[in-house]
Order: sequence, then C-alpha cells, then structure tokens
Amino acid sequence: MLKLLVSNIYCSHHLTPAIRVRSNPVNSLLFKSLTQLTGCNRSSLGLRAFSSDSDSSAAIASTKTHLNDCLTVIALPLLHKPLIPGFYMPIYVKDPKVLAALEESRRQKSPYAGAFLLKDDDAESTDSSSSSETENILEKLKGKELFNRIHEVGTLAQISCIQGEQVILIGHRRLKITEMVSEDPLTVKVDHVKDEPYDKDNDLIKATYFEVMTTLRDVLRTTSLWRDQVRTYTQVCSLNIWHCLRHIGDFSYPKLADFAAGISGANKSQIQGILEQLDIHTRLGWTLVLVKKELEINKIQESIAKAFEEQFKSERHKMLLKEQLKAIQAKLGVETDAKTALYEKFRGRIDPIKDKIPKHVLKAIEEELTKLKMLETSSSEYDVTHTYLDWLTVLPWGKSSDENFDVSRAEKILDEDHYGLSDVKERILEFIAVGRLRGTSQGKIICLSGPPGVGKTSIGRSIARALDRKFFRFSVGGLSDVAEIKGHRRTYIGAMPGKMVQCLKTVGTENPLVLIDEIDKLGVKCHDGGPASAMLELLDPEQNANFLDHYLDVTIDLSKVLFVCTANVIDTIPSPLLDRMEVISLAGYITDEKMQIARDYLLKTARRDCGIKPEQVDVSDAALLSLIENYCREAGVRNLQKHMEKIFRKIALNLVRKGTSLEVPANSDVVTDTEDSKPLAKTDLESPEATSAEGSTVLTDELATGDSTEPKTEQSVVVAETVEKFVIDESNLEDYVGKPVFHAEKIYEQTPVGVVMGLAWTSMGGSTLYIETTFVEEGEGKGGLHITGQLGAVMKESAEIAHTVARRIMHEKEPGNQFFAKSKLHLHVPAGATPKDGPSAGCTMITSLLSLAMKKPVRKDLAMTGEVTLTGRILAIGGVKEKTIAARRSDVKVIILPEANRSDYDELAENVKEGLNVHFVDKYDQIFELAFGYDH
Repeated sequence: MLKLLVSNIYCSHHLTPAIRVRSNPVNSLLFKSLTQLTGCNRSSLGLRAFSSDSDSSAAIASTKTHLNDCLTVIALPLLHKPLIPGFYMPIYVKDPKVLAALEESRRQKSPYAGAFLLKDDDAESTDSSSSSETENILEKLKGKELFNRIHEVGTLAQISCIQGEQVILIGHRRLKITEMVSEDPLTVKVDHVKDEPYDKDNDLIKATYFEVMTTLRDVLRTTSLWRDQVRTYTQVCSLNIWHCLRHIGDFSYPKLADFAAGISGANKSQIQGILEQLDIHTRLGWTLVLVKKELEINKIQESIAKAFEEQFKSERHKMLLKEQLKAIQAKLGVETDAKTALYEKFRGRIDPIKDKIPKHVLKAIEEELTKLKMLETSSSEYDVTHTYLDWLTVLPWGKSSDENFDVSRAEKILDEDHYGLSDVKERILEFIAVGRLRGTSQGKIICLSGPPGVGKTSIGRSIARALDRKFFRFSVGGLSDVAEIKGHRRTYIGAMPGKMVQCLKTVGTENPLVLIDEIDKLGVKCHDGGPASAMLELLDPEQNANFLDHYLDVTIDLSKVLFVCTANVIDTIPSPLLDRMEVISLAGYITDEKMQIARDYLLKTARRDCGIKPEQVDVSDAALLSLIENYCREAGVRNLQKHMEKIFRKIALNLVRKGTSLEVPANSDVVTDTEDSKPLAKTDLESPEATSAEGSTVLTDELATGDSTEPKTEQSVVVAETVEKFVIDESNLEDYVGKPVFHAEKIYEQTPVGVVMGLAWTSMGGSTLYIETTFVEEGEGKGGLHITGQLGAVMKESAEIAHTVARRIMHEKEPGNQFFAKSKLHLHVPAGATPKDGPSAGCTMITSLLSLAMKKPVRKDLAMTGEVTLTGRILAIGGVKEKTIAARRSDVKVIILPEANRSDYDELAENVKEGLNVHFVDKYDQIFELAFGYDH
C-alpha cells in the first residue's frame, strides 16, 4: 500500500508514512515514535480528527487565532501527495526565510499554513526523476513561478512541531487560493471551502457509503498495515480488530471518503481529485474505485503469499520426512544414507586400482573424499565436490587396450576401407612397423592433409581398427574457447573438463586413437593465446605426459594417446603447431580410382540405403565416367556419393509410383534367379515401347515352374511377377542428376596466337588454366600491359615479371622487333568470377606474350606450369599430382614442369603418368624451344 509521504521543495529526505490522527494522537505507538524522532512534546500536538472547526482549534493548541480567521497563509508546496484533512505529514524545509516565517507564526499564536500539491510538468516529471533531480527542480521555483505551479485547492494545516528543518503539519480543512500576497516567502489569500449540501437519507449516497465501508473492511481483514492505520486512528490498539472495524461505521460520509483516500495507495492526481471534489456522492464514488483496486491487489498478494507458503511447507515437510527416514534406517541398519552410499561408490572405484593411480592423483582423491564426508548434502559445495570426485574416479587410471602391430592385417584393413592412396597406406604401414619394433606406436603426431572427401577421417578410423585401439573423434573447426581443450576452472558454474578428459572417460582406456578434425580451422587468436596455443601442450610428446586440465587440477598422462589430425590445407596451421606434426598429404583420386570406388563401394551403399535390389538397377560404366567427368570433378568422392544417392532416390520414387515390388512371401516355393536355382523360362519383352521417359527399362516375366513328375499343388504354381529394371547410361543420366555442371576444360583444339594452357591447383584437385594475351593499340610510348581476371597480388606481380622477361627475350631473339615498346597489351585469365593467385603461372604468361609478339601459336596439346624469376630461372611449384591429373583430363600430351619437381612426379602412380610426355626445365630458354621450336 502506498503511503502518504512528502518532501517539499526545500529538501529531499526519506519519507514517513502518514498516520490518521484523532483527538489524542499521542496515545498512538507510531505517533509516539514520531514524537521521539522529532523531539516534540505531547503538549504541542493535539487534533480531533474530523471534528468541528471550533473543537479542532481548541484541541490542537491554545491558539488565539480561530481557523475561520486564517485567510492569509504561507503556501507550502507538497511534491508527492496532497495532505488530506485529519492526517498529519512531516516535511522538511531548508529555506531559512520560510522557516523563520513559520516560527514567527507560532510565536504569534497563529500556527497555520497552506499545504498545496505541486503540479506535474511535462518537461520535469517528478515521477521519473530522482530525489536529487527533484530537489534541484524545486529549488528553482520561487515566488510567482511557484504560485503558478501549485494547485488552487489545498489544505489548511496546523504547524504542530518544528525541529530543525523538520516541520510536522496536521490537516484541518480544504482551502482555495484567491490571490498571491507576497513572493518570498510565498503568501496567499485563501477561501475556506465547504462540502456541498447533501441528503443523508438519499438511497444512492447511502448505498455508495455502505459499499465503501464494506470494501474497506474486506481490505482491512487482509492487510495488516491498514489495520494498524485504523488502530491508530481509533485509539483502540488493545481491542480486537473486529472492534476496530466497527469504528469505521461511526464515520460520516465525508470522513469515510477522506479516510479511505488518505490510507489508500492511489497516486497523487487521484487523491488531489478527491481533495478538490466537493460533491459527497461523487467523492464517495471515486473513493470506492480506489478501495476496490486495493482489494484486488490484496487478493493477488494473498494468493502469491499462499502459494509460496504452501511450497515452503511442502519442502519443509519433505525435508522432515527425509530426516525421519534417515533416523529409522540408522536404527534398523537396513540402508545407508545417500552421502555414505556415494562415498562407498567412489571408494569402490579406486580401491581395486589404487596401485595404478598416480600418487598425486590419489592424494587429491583422498582429500576430496574426506571433504565429502564433512559436507552437508544441502550445501552447494557438496555438489561441486561430488561432481569433481565423479570425474577423478571414473578415468581409466592404468587401463590400456592391447595393441596389434600386425602389418599384414593392417594392410588388409586399409585395402578394405580405401581404394588407391597407395603412398598414404605405405606411410601408415611404416608407422605401424616402427611401433612393432619399438613396442609402442608413439612418436610424431600424424596430420592427414588433403581436399574434402578424400577419406581423411575414415583413414583415422581404419588406423584405430588396425591397431585395435579405441577411437574418439572431436572437431576443432571454429573452436575459440581454450576451456574446450583445457577445461574450465571449478569455480565457474557449470564447469566441465576439457575434451581430452571427456575422451578418456568415454573410451575407458589410456591409449585410444584420438582424431582431431579440421585442425586448420581453429578459432582466431585472442588475448589469452587462443586454442592453438593450448593444442601445443596437447600435441607435444614431450609435454603431454603431464597434461594439466584446469578442471581436474591434477596432471594426467596423455603420452600413450595416438593423435591423428586432419586438415584441408596446412598453410593456416600455426608454425609451432605444424612443427609437432608429421604431414601426410592425400592429393585425391584420379578418374580411374573414382570409377573403381564408385563400382565397388558407393553404388552398393547407395542402393542398399534406398532399399533397391541389385536386379532392379544397372548403371553403365559410361554413365559413371560421365558422372565423374561432368558432375563430380572434385578430388574426393563425397559429391559423387551424393549424386549416386540422388539417382537411386529417383529410381525408388518411380518404383513406388508404379507399385513395382519384388517382395516374395517367406512360405512360398518361388524359385529365384540365383546360382542355385533351376533355369527359368524368361521372355524378353524389351521393345521400343518399353523405354520410358525416366530411362531404358527392361521388363521380364519370370515364371517359376516345378518338376513335371511332381504333383502340382497350389503352392507349386506361382503367378509371375513383373520386374522393372532401370538401366542408367550416358544418354539418360541428365534425367536423374540434371544438366552437367562442368564442361570440357579444353577450349581450343589448336591454341591460337597469344593463348597458352597453364596448370593450376584448386580445392577440387586441379584444373587447366588458359592465359590469353591480345593486342590493343600501337604507337610511340604506348607500350604497356593491362591485366584482368580477378588475379591476386602474387599473380599480378608474376604478370609484370613475365612482361619484363618477355621483352628481354624478344630483344635477344629479334633485336629489331619493337612490338612490346610500341604496343599496349591486355592479358586476361578466363573464369573472371573465380579468384586466382599464386606464382606458378609465370612461365605460361611469358609464353603467351611471346606468342603474340612473334605471331606464332605454341605447339598443340601443350600445358606448362612454373614460377619464373627476372633472370629466367624456373622455380619449383606445388600440387604436381593435381596438375598432372588435370592435364590428363584435358587430353594434354606434353607437360612442362620445373626440374625441381622431378622427384614429385616420379612418386606418382604409373596410371597417372601413363600417356604423358613430361619435360623438366630449369631455364625459360628450354621452354621457348619446346613451345615454339616444333617446326625445326
């Protein structure tokens, strides 16, 4: 309930609740407290609430001035609430002139002033302003400005007591300002306002009065604060509350309206409206609205309190029952309590392996167990200790799985899981062989690097299967929180150990194979070093024997864990981290390998996943080749698998739509077309009409016939079922996977003047790249080169170097040729929407410029790659395998590679090098002869 509180314009102090005062307020306990606070004595206060004016003036003090004579008063502004007649209100006055004027009024036996509520101002709303802001606003209001800001209707208030800056006012009757007398202090002339005459026997007024009284009693039954107000008002603190409620019935109509408004929690504008309202029936109606609102608020408050009390009682009852249950169980000895059971569980975990647990870990466990016994189960620290002990005791201390270093078995497993990748398999077998000789497979951390979909993750799983180790994988792509690796501090809410501790708990052994996926995509470095710094300790064989997890706060031995990392590129891996790993590159699969993988694995998997039987689909080699060359050129086979699944989904949809089914009842004697079956009478119904829009379909009727010597039964004759077979070939492949995504990379059968084919590495494995140069204009001083094709900074520098080297070579070969000096040229690399960068196109750019200058095309079926220096030296490049595969895909016969990459080329498989004429060069002059010397 809101209280009638006020602070005037001269101060901003904490406010005290308004107390209804009767003829002898000093008997009130609250009023006694107020008297002690202010230092006022009993004789200085006296008021008969709602009494007649003459009685009131006589009871307040022995004053010489009658209330009717108070026509000129000092105006005191009230900020928060108006003063209702019959109530008192403490205010604080800091203005010395106002205080002096009030003291003078008391000395002259005229202790009265006018209390007027301050009007709201839109620019300076006191409801939203702080007390200090309000004080600053009020201090600016003086004289006429203050006169314009106060309400006309206020209350004639007796100055009951002045103690320092505190002034206690007691309201008597309503006033209305007529004019201003003086500005400092603000003094006004007033008229005494009386209530309008009303008929006490009016049924409407009486009904409203009784409704207010009834509602007020209902509120008083539920609100203790309002009951205190009534007790103080009626001076019957020792009586029962129902006696207090009966005193309300003694109020007159105006008194009841004022009393209810004075103790209600209404805002100041509503109470001011009641103060200004002189019509008794209207005032009672407005008061009824206020007390009804208070009643609704009290009901809501009571329901909330009741719900909370019921919940509290329920929890207290459960707690009591639990304690009683513990006491009963302790007496009977039938069961231990939860804490003891938890202690025994942890003790049962560590006792069998106590000899294998490191001493520092065992010491920490014992300390926490002792701590657990002393803690109460309701304590928050109990849950933290419980969780911590659960993690410490569940880890596989000293438990390892037996490793298998059988190289033959490992080779068989790798061949089963992966086709091709002979160089990668060889390196893994070497790793396993070293482990057999050493008795352990520890050593350098393996990092499998290659494009997406080449089988990096599955190779890690195969290594774990070959070694008989438990396998655990977690991805660090985008990881930016060090706590994911090192764990959280136990002081944090919801703290958890790092991934490695979770891994050991999951696998249950000390020596699993942990695959750290996407290590090249670790989160960016932050102020605390970032996750890459945390990985240094984890992946360093010299440090991870004492790996410290922040949550466990004890070191654990990770030296027995075999780490295998995967990455698409190693350029983004921090150098210190890369230095701790041994990189094995997976360049990807060539077309022949993809064909074999698709035929042996992907087709069978996709068909099985779609619920289609082998005899229902036939995919030709031409269709597979077209699918690989025109739709799935990436280095891996993940996209190829998606396209095959797409094909079989469409076939499944067609089968379901046509109602075709090969399901045969289990109890029938149908003879199927298998190796053990008898020859079936087949009728070839293939015809032009049998070819559907979805593809070529072959319809066959299979009639199962039994032995003629056997008697025919109902089960021996089975109605033939129609088998619809879908044949997928190159002609109808588009019906299943859409238009080709890739087209022939070879644009020219014979490259024209100024055009040379280069070789580039891409994330999809490799691609051919044309360098085109054309003549723009000719003239003195016009020599220059314009470059387009969304080239990176390195490639732009390569073009400038190529232009310079080409001019030097042309000057040496044909001194009189001024082509470069007088010609403006334009060099472009097609596929302008694709960003390109790298230095390996240098020799290709030089050849393109020289071809244009000499007006002579390069030899047919030629492709080249290599970085060129200003002196014409050819430097090594990367991605030899990918570039070689791209050249074969474009039917290139002659390839020029740097001499420094000869060893990389020699390591390639024979099926990759088959049919290629490769030249290794270390100077550009050799390229010049190979490109333009074909007619000699």
